[in-house]
Amino acid sequence: MQKPDSLKAHLIASDPDLRQNPEKLLIFADEGNIVAAGTGSLSFEYRFKLNIIITDYSGGADAIMVPLLAWIAVYQNELLSNPDQRKTGIGFEMDYNNHASRDISIKLELTERVIVKRGDAGRLEVRHLAEPVPTPDYQDNFWRLYESYTLLAEWHTPTDQP
Repeated sequence: MQKPDSLKAHLIASDPDLRQNPEKLLIFADEGNIVAAGTGSLSFEYRFKLNIIITDYSGGADAIMVPLLAWIAVYQNELLSNPDQRKTGIGFEMDYNNHASRDISIKLELTERVIVKRGDAGRLEVRHLAEPVPTPDYQDNFWRLYESYTLLAEWHTPTDQP
């Protein structure tokens, strides 16, 4: 699976606190399923709940949620565009440790399509398909998220997709 690593790298690159302390960000693929059509092809789809845990986070929730939504818009757009999926596809919990920090758990319903083709001499080739990329309302290659004058997060358009 490639999406968990992609999202982890994105969140670390976007958030100054996570850049300094990447060990605060934990990612787990829970409740996973393999969905295959049984048509003789070995192609399949991963379906799983990605659990993102950020421990002892002192920043604001917006600094995580806005970059997360930017990643979702590219890599799992139906969580935003599909009326049924957007109701429950992005969940979160926050535990307030004290006045200065909290633990955040975010759960995403993700899929990842994998094509398996036969090559020469019985060789099997695996390819993870990119998600269809919708044209966003804004096409900035780079942006910064601020609250008042405080930099919360940054976004760089990805050069490739998982």
